[in-house]
Amino acid sequence: MSTQPAIAEAPAKAPAAATAALVSEDDYWRQYYLDAERRYEWNNGRLEEKPVSDQATYLVYLWFVELLRHYLREHPVGQLAALEMGFRLALPGRTVIRRPDLGLVLAANPAPLLPLDRSYHGVFDLCVEALSDEDRAGIVRDLVTKKAEYAAAGVPEYYILHRTDGHLGFFSLSPSGLYQPIAPVDGVIQSRALPGFQFRIDDLQRQPEPDRLLDDPVYPFVLPGWREADRRATAAEEQAVAAQEQAAVAQEQAAAESERAATEAERAAVAEQRAEAAERELARLRGQAGGD
Repeated sequence: MSTQPAIAEAPAKAPAAATAALVSEDDYWRQYYLDAERRYEWNNGRLEEKPVSDQATYLVYLWFVELLRHYLREHPVGQLAALEMGFRLALPGRTVIRRPDLGLVLAANPAPLLPLDRSYHGVFDLCVEALSDEDRAGIVRDLVTKKAEYAAAGVPEYYILHRTDGHLGFFSLSPSGLYQPIAPVDGVIQSRALPGFQFRIDDLQRQPEPDRLLDDPVYPFVLPGWREADRRATAAEEQAVAAQEQAAVAQEQAAAESERAATEAERAAVAEQRAEAAERELARLRGQAGGD
């Protein structure tokens, strides 16, 4: 059984009839895998050219990738593979080489993704395809063919992205080896392969900017540093307001105390004046009594 060889030769441009002709797996890796003009997959001896998604679907894909990168920065449980990196699927009765639009390898995967790898020598933990609906064949390719192949190869999760809800798909591998749809909870898809990774289905079309997700409980892994900084700034502002309120209360208390002290001083002055007047009156009366 052939395996992925080291790719040393420059890729050759496939002739127009290449997809119909039989091509060995070794020739595929050496000549067609890195074709700069066309993107080929290999299906048991036949070349299959990957279709191109439309711009709207590509934007859905980009938003999803950015969200996944936010998650991996906060939870470094794995890494994304290079764009359209190929991996070999040894299926019952045949072998195929697929190049998902996005592949993810968990750190716990027994086949690590190495820095100089140009193809992946294991089975991805998550495959994502941006569906091309240019023709029915492209739709069937992602929704039926690849779905069955990824399940048979043991890919734990498979996501299909598209600009419309009708062609979206999110699947998780069941213990029986078949894909089961991931049921949304309140419109939110929760990954089973990536604990804590989730997204709102409607956001795939809305594609909100990351700073708009800071207060959204669905996305606690997006810009947590910003969220913490905002929390600290809010706490500092609340402390400053509390300090100002305490200073105002202290100022009011000091003013009241000053007012009480002034009142007491005034009372003391009045009492002193009365005492002095009483003494003068007493002295006068004594003088009068002595004269008599």
